[in-house]
Formats: sequence, C-alpha cells, structure tokens
Amino acid sequence: MTMERKYGTVSKIRLLKLGEKPLIRFTLGTENCLIASHSLNFIADVDDGMKIFVKGYYNNRKQFVVKDYTVLEKPNIVVAFENSPFPRQKLVK
Repeated sequence: MTMERKYGTVSKIRLLKLGEKPLIRFTLGTENCLIASHSLNFIADVDDGMKIFVKGYYNNRKQFVVKDYTVLEKPNIVVAFENSPFPRQKLVK
C-alpha cells in the first residue's frame, strides 16, 4: 500500500455510514474519495468549494481512501467561531 498525495477542490460531500466511525464520501476534482479516520473533523473543517491536500491510497475497489488531509483555507469551524454573534469571553487567570 503506497501513499499517494492529491490536491484539489472538494465537492459532493456525502455521509455514507453513521456510527462510531462515520464514513464520508466526497469528490476531489474528478476523483471519488472516502474518509473514515478523522471524518468528524473533516465534516467540521471542510465544505464544498474548499481546496484541500490529501494523502491516502487506493483500495481493492479502486476507491481513494484518505488517511490524512490538510485544509488550505480557513476551516469552517474557525469561520463559524469568528462570525459568532456571541461575545468573546476574557480568560480568567
């Protein structure tokens, strides 16, 4: 199993299996990809149209399985936090 690297724009994010380790399917450029490890973080970080860099391998069904990813823009969770209508609280020392 050789790790390959890919870069592209994410589209068509779909939840295939819900459970302890959700399975997410998405398209990276023209490549169909699956992610199970870090899938909850992936959902929080990535949205359609975002550019990401992934590392993974092809399984026996010729599907690209993502083992690690890097978001090349601000992750969704950071944008949501910055745009939150709730005031920021000061840290108490």
